Amino acid sequence: MDDELDDRLAAVRARVARACSDAGRDPGAVRVLLATKTQDASTIRAALEADARACAADPTLRPVLVGENRVQELVAKAPLLADVTGGIHLIGQLQANKVNAALRWSSCIESVDSIALARRLAERTEGLDVLVQVNVSGEPTKSGTSPEGALPLLEEVAGLGTLCVRGLMTIGLRSDESAAVRAGFDTLRRLRDAGAARGLCGPELSMGMSGDLDLAVAAGATVVRVGTAVFGARRV
Repeated sequence: MDDELDDRLAAVRARVARACSDAGRDPGAVRVLLATKTQDASTIRAALEADARACAADPTLRPVLVGENRVQELVAKAPLLADVTGGIHLIGQLQANKVNAALRWSSCIESVDSIALARRLAERTEGLDVLVQVNVSGEPTKSGTSPEGALPLLEEVAGLGTLCVRGLMTIGLRSDESAAVRAGFDTLRRLRDAGAARGLCGPELSMGMSGDLDLAVAAGATVVRVGTAVFGARRV
């Protein structure tokens, strides 16, 4: 399994590097986040150890990040990984009644999609890194504020004064039409640019997963969230 993780991580990094080269971007500008939904702590640890070996062999590489979709998985696994992760991002929807649990173990909430959630976070912590999630595809199954609501939400979240809004996040359109998927990523980049120009957010663009990360990198992603490309098919 360790050899497989080494190989898969190397393949993902090579894929990101090719996408950056094709887009005229520095590969160092894009970080890989391991989406660890359904993976157990030992598998995640093995992936992080494989990444550490790669970074030791090539000091130009940036260590991977780790992201959990579900608060219950975050709470179960984070204590077992505290010595190797440096913090875990929450990349899935956060319900109000799970805020306290998420804050205990998460270093960044990538799924802030309403001012109500932002206020709840701001009341309980200070200096937390967050990303505002935008539903660029308009699909009802996806969370996030609408593109039209993104800048107003950024203004409200920035106005709270206690959260560090690092940028924006989205889940790309589920489609075989690459032009349509790319259009959504371009929308997020434009919204990030507009927000950053007004001092409302930082430069981060968390977008792109195993199936569409190349398009996301071409559109300006700074973080790509990769699960199956590293771990294989998800466990049920």
